Amino acid sequence: MPSLKSKIESMLLVTNYPLTEKKLLELTQEKDKKKISEAVTELYNDYKQRSDSGIVLVKTDDSVQLVTAPDNAGVVAKFIKDETTGELSRASLETLTIIAYRSPITRAELETIRGVNCSVILRNLSIRGLVESVMDKKKMATTY
Repeated sequence: MPSLKSKIESMLLVTNYPLTEKKLLELTQEKDKKKISEAVTELYNDYKQRSDSGIVLVKTDDSVQLVTAPDNAGVVAKFIKDETTGELSRASLETLTIIAYRSPITRAELETIRGVNCSVILRNLSIRGLVESVMDKKKMATTY
């Protein structure tokens, strides 16, 4: 079974916004807020010790987020520019068509229709400003 620290690190890696300790408590189903704080502090110290890491853990009073290292801003900006200005792949066009036809649609519904994981495609479409994610309170899921 993965450790609490491992679970938190995984969630921070896949999200594009800071997570609060309250949200981490909910997501990990941990009961003790102190354990969350300790795991976050351990992670922070782990990343702080990695002097040549491309990822930095940013910690504020009530939230935490993984971001790219400031020293890599140039190469990251070039990569993002290349990703956002190139042509859409066939899979991206297919995904965009399904969203346009069936929206609002959850990622799970989209993946059921396509039969494959759509996370990267949705991220790329979102970066390009072609789709927007919205939290659907009724479905308790993000829709596009």
